[in-house]
Parts: sequence; structure tokens; C-alpha cells
Amino acid sequence: MKQRSITILVFFLFFLRAHAQQEVQFSQYVFNGLSVNPAYAGYKEELYLHSSYRQQWAGFPGAPVTGTISADGLTDYSDGRVGWGVLTAFEKLGPQSSTALFVNYSYRMPMDWEGEKTLAVGLGVGVTNYSVDGSNRKYVDADDPDVILGRQSTLVPDARVGLYYNSATSFVGVSVLNLFSAYTSGKIFLGNGLLYSTLRKSRHLYLSAGTIFPLNQEVQLKPSIMVKGDFKGPVNVDVNVFVLLQETLWLGASYRTGFNYPGNTNLQPNLDPNNAFSLMMEVYANDNFRIGYSYDFSTSGISRYQRGSHELSLGITIPSSASMNKVQCPRHF
Repeated sequence: MKQRSITILVFFLFFLRAHAQQEVQFSQYVFNGLSVNPAYAGYKEELYLHSSYRQQWAGFPGAPVTGTISADGLTDYSDGRVGWGVLTAFEKLGPQSSTALFVNYSYRMPMDWEGEKTLAVGLGVGVTNYSVDGSNRKYVDADDPDVILGRQSTLVPDARVGLYYNSATSFVGVSVLNLFSAYTSGKIFLGNGLLYSTLRKSRHLYLSAGTIFPLNQEVQLKPSIMVKGDFKGPVNVDVNVFVLLQETLWLGASYRTGFNYPGNTNLQPNLDPNNAFSLMMEVYANDNFRIGYSYDFSTSGISRYQRGSHELSLGITIPSSASMNKVQCPRHF
């Protein structure tokens, strides 16, 4: 194979990283449940609009940029059994990018007479557009048949499933994303017969849990954890702790690390498990509007080449007439 420039080397290094662990990553995951679990749809029992934007490794050329826009609610607010949700997500990583659209359905089963405990089963179906743009890259040998000079894209179907249990003070969720990759070769053709198997996202398993308990009348503590893996790369663990002050201000910190699980031979044994430490703040301007910001300090070897990661999120709750007349448990997740 003919020689390529350093840019092409970085190109494929990004691909390799994406192939190992490539699904969405948010520090404020506890406020963005629909992005990783379709069973979250309708959890707030009100119409909920959410958007998020994450710039990872600021200052690093080609670093990941991720965003989501979602809306979810209930089909019948007096019954509360069926939830719905629409989610669009985009991600850009170097010359590759993806845009996804999912329609989510959840069936919510009451687990007690008071209606404080619910078990939801969720399904999401949609499509993802994968693309590679080589137009802004410089090549030593542009005649190499493996080099993409323009923009190539392809559209593939996708699906996800999940379970979500919640009480008045806690939640537990489990979900599997990118289901269709389990039953295909995972290969994507991008025009001219070019084949890029690394673009296709692999299955991801998410486990999450959290609780909230009062320290006094003005202060509440909310710890949570998320574990995710793609059955090939390392298992990532996010540990999150928030303090809620006077039902208005959330102040939090998070630590992200990773580890290899027994039997996984895809990783070298001496990988650094350290990843990032985050500081977060969520402000409720009123009962129905929340704005959040987080800053990640990388603790891995890449820290010297970038300026941290920034993440912004917005949440808007739109009460319905039925939900306003119904006694509801507080929704802290």
C-alpha cells in the first residue's frame, strides 16, 4: 500500500478508537436518560424537551463533538401507561460523522398502589446516516484507491431496547443500543466499492442506577452510577454525586474510569484505566426550566494535548392540564 500523510494516520487512529468505544458519552447522563434508554420515555409524566451539546478534548484537531435533541411524554396523562419519545443525535469525529433519528415507545407498569414505583419496557427504532468527508484532508498520494477525496455516506436501520425502574427516590435502568449490528457483518460500503467496517457502531450495554436522599430540609444528595461497554473495548464506569440546594441548584462531581473484563483479549493488559474527572452545575431558573454545564479534566495521557471537555444541556418541562391536576412524585432524574 502506498504511503499516506500523517493526517491519514490520525484519521485511522480515530477510527480505531471509535471502533473500541464509540457510543454517545455525556457527563450529565442522569439528566439525559432518553439518549441511552428508550424505556425512559414518559418518566417525567409531562412533556419534556431536552438538548445537549458536548465538545470533547477542546483544542485537539478532529476531537469528538456530540449533540442530542429529544422530546418525550405520555400518550394519555390520566392513565400514564404508554410513553413516547423522539430523539435525534449527531456525532462528528475527525472526518467521520453520524446522524441518527429514533422513535421510542415505552410501556409503564405500576408496581404499587400509590403509583410511586413503575417498571417500564422500552423499544426504539430508527435510522443512522454514516458519512466520511475526505475533502478537507491533504494526502501524499491522492490516487490511492483507499483514499476518500469527497464526501461519502450511507443510511442504515437501527434499534434499541431497555428497562427502566423508578420509585419516588431512585431508579435502575438497563439498555442495549445498536441492536442490528449484532446480526450483520457491521460493514458499510461508501460508494466506489469502498468498505469501512469501523464506521458501523457496535452493540453497547448500559447499566445505570441512582438515588436521592435528604441531608436536611434544604440539602439533598444524589449519587448515581453508569456502566457501559461494547463487548470489545474496556468497560467504562461513571460515578456521579450531586448536591441539591433549596430545590434550585445542583452542584456535582463525576469520575470516569475503565477496566478490562475477564476473557476480553482485544485489549493490551497495561492500559491506563484513568479517564476524566468532571465538575457540574445545574440551575433551575424555575420549576420547568433547567440549564446545566460540565467541564471534564482529562486524567489520561491525552491531557497534555487538549483543554478539557465542555458540555451544555437544557431541559424544559411543559405541564399538561391533566398532569397539573394529578398528584405526582418529584422527578429528580
